[in-house]
Amino acid sequence: MWNDRYAGDDYLFGTEPAAFLTRVTGLLPVAGRALAVADGEGRNSVWMAAQGLAVTAFDPAPNAVAKARRLAQARGVAVDFHVADLEGWDWSRQFDVVAGIFIQFAPPAERAVLFQRLAGALVPGGLLLLHGYAPRQVGYGTGGPPREENMYTLDLLRASFAGWAVLLAQDYDADVDEGRGHSGRSALVDFVARKPG
Repeated sequence: MWNDRYAGDDYLFGTEPAAFLTRVTGLLPVAGRALAVADGEGRNSVWMAAQGLAVTAFDPAPNAVAKARRLAQARGVAVDFHVADLEGWDWSRQFDVVAGIFIQFAPPAERAVLFQRLAGALVPGGLLLLHGYAPRQVGYGTGGPPREENMYTLDLLRASFAGWAVLLAQDYDADVDEGRGHSGRSALVDFVARKPG
């Protein structure tokens, strides 16, 4: 499905990073290793690499990864891209930053496993960046899956990462213009937390 969605020459979600990332620039380390999960066509990983991070990214769609490589080359940055899905990724690898931007394809049971994997991929003191949709997004119909149960709430995220230092937790509406994939009024959730230790 995703490979078909990424099959065209255009960038489904555009080539600029999610606005969330630019808002949290000041929270990022000046150096270190970052992982971009299900990164699609590379807009977020390429931006993080331009900030000086050593970025690794994976996505299950070969078409998306090919476009991500082209974007990185055009922007003059290096990203270690991989074609992999959540089951095929080596979650034993450790990073200083793990970013999950609009990765709400997992239903609740699978999401709980995914969150455990994200936590495990961070070094102690590492930074988790999550950005996605709130449940009311389904009514807006401007992006994301059509299932409320896949969406984030701040209570869900705080409970999932209990004991972490929460640096940012916001639920808000904003107009989004991120390619044809995300366009229009959107219900958004931002969450940044530091792993204990």
